[in-house]
Amino acid sequence: MSYKGGKFIWHNGQIINWDEAKVHVLSHALHYGSSVFEGIRVYKTPNGLKVFRLGDHIKRLYNSAKIYRMPIPFSEHEIIDACKKLITDNNLDNGAYIRPIAFRGYGDIGLAPKKDHPVDVSIAAWEWGTYLGTEALEKGVDVCVSSWQRVAPNTIPTQAKAGGNYLSSTLISTEAKRLGFDEGIALSTDGMVSEGAGENLFLVKDGRLYTPPASSGILTGITRDTVIKLCSRLGLSVSEQSINRESLYLADEMFFTGTAAEITPISSVDRIAIGSGKRGVITKQLQDQFFGLFSSQTSDNDNWLDTI
Repeated sequence: MSYKGGKFIWHNGQIINWDEAKVHVLSHALHYGSSVFEGIRVYKTPNGLKVFRLGDHIKRLYNSAKIYRMPIPFSEHEIIDACKKLITDNNLDNGAYIRPIAFRGYGDIGLAPKKDHPVDVSIAAWEWGTYLGTEALEKGVDVCVSSWQRVAPNTIPTQAKAGGNYLSSTLISTEAKRLGFDEGIALSTDGMVSEGAGENLFLVKDGRLYTPPASSGILTGITRDTVIKLCSRLGLSVSEQSINRESLYLADEMFFTGTAAEITPISSVDRIAIGSGKRGVITKQLQDQFFGLFSSQTSDNDNWLDTI
């Protein structure tokens, strides 16, 4: 089986066939979730293929590994070059999604890995559309507040994009879909709003944007950071502050951000319409700025686009 456009995978410094990318069943990561990963988008632009914030994503990959004392046996530069080469080798001329992952491989099965425990690195790339659906970019998605909360502080570090963290995301998203929603929102252990199953969250009230802070158990996303910077360019005010649940229902607009979700409007929460129940003016304005980066309508002042 191959994802659309996926023919080759980079594994430990070698390009191999997709179906040959295999690991041992006793790999540490398979049993304990000891992996860190990234999701990176490649866009087709008038000036060729561009990778969005590649350096920032790879830096976060290494920071995640650092938190878990997981030495990646390749330099950041090598991983960046491998990501670009993989796009070319797979002939992904219409854009792509890149998934680099570093994980503790086959070694001692004990919980605490030894210093010489092998760390494997793989990179895959394939064609992948908007995570929550292309129509959702205009119509929005219906979400619910999940019964599952994010982990408490000083339990699992939320600033690491680690595989084990996403067991929480799986519970949140699966519950939402089982109940007929497109996605779920989790609260933190203090009952304040945290984030979506795999997305950060913004709400708009009286022309001002609000987003939960790092202390609410979120992964501070790269698309989240992009939106905050775009707001600054547009003269829009953004507050990173704790948000209570009822503020979701009373918002004028709301949207998710993330590499997979990009900027996706939220039309309702718990069957309560957000604003008019459609994409709001500010959400549309930010979408235009964001997607304009890839159509040359928005200037890349921050050098976010990497040429392949």
